[in-house]
Amino acid sequence: MNKNIIAIAIAAIGFIIGLGLLGSAIKNRNKSENTISVTGLGTKQFTSDLITWSGSFSKNNIDLKAAYDELALDRRIINDYLLSKGIKQGEIVFSSVDIQKQFRNYTDSNGNNVQGEFSGYDLTQKVSIESKEVAKIENLSRNITEIINRGIEFTSSSPNYFYTKLATVKQEMIAAATKDAKARAEKIAENSGSSLGNLKKATMGIIQITAPNSNEDYSYGGTFNTSSKEKEASITIKLEYEVN
Repeated sequence: MNKNIIAIAIAAIGFIIGLGLLGSAIKNRNKSENTISVTGLGTKQFTSDLITWSGSFSKNNIDLKAAYDELALDRRIINDYLLSKGIKQGEIVFSSVDIQKQFRNYTDSNGNNVQGEFSGYDLTQKVSIESKEVAKIENLSRNITEIINRGIEFTSSSPNYFYTKLATVKQEMIAAATKDAKARAEKIAENSGSSLGNLKKATMGIIQITAPNSNEDYSYGGTFNTSSKEKEASITIKLEYEVN
């Protein structure tokens, strides 16, 4: 009889302890879940203030020195042309000369491609411009046929556009995204009859720069559009708040 009483007492004590542990676990679980996670978005449109543009020109000759001399003449003509368009000498950069040997290839009776006799040297050089006078370089790139009309074999590339004050834009977007996220959190807390507590965690996304109103995809490492003069940047901020 005494053994039964002791067994019942032990069971009762175990039941009470179990209830206490369960209550503590529920309390701690609710405490860990008593948070709000929200994501805010910050965007800004701006116009590029730096442009780069490049083109290449080439000459072919059986004699290497003659090819160099012809290319040097073209280089002087191009340089003088760019100066006449208001480009500063310090903004004009000519690359080193690329030299390629050319051969007359033919196909033999078995259909194999065979390297034939030497046909001359192909010399190619690149000219690049980096300037903050965006409109001037844009106009230059559109009218580069003026160089071709002077008898120069010239290939022009499309301009690339950049922005030198991107750090300032990023700070403004982070502030806007944080404000947006906090407003969302406050609204959620208000609708649930709670109040916003301390900020527990903040995570910043990757900056994405695209052309405005474009369908460019965002990338995991960040998108940086250089083909459009007008740009739109965006960034996300994820905030996690305690809720009281």
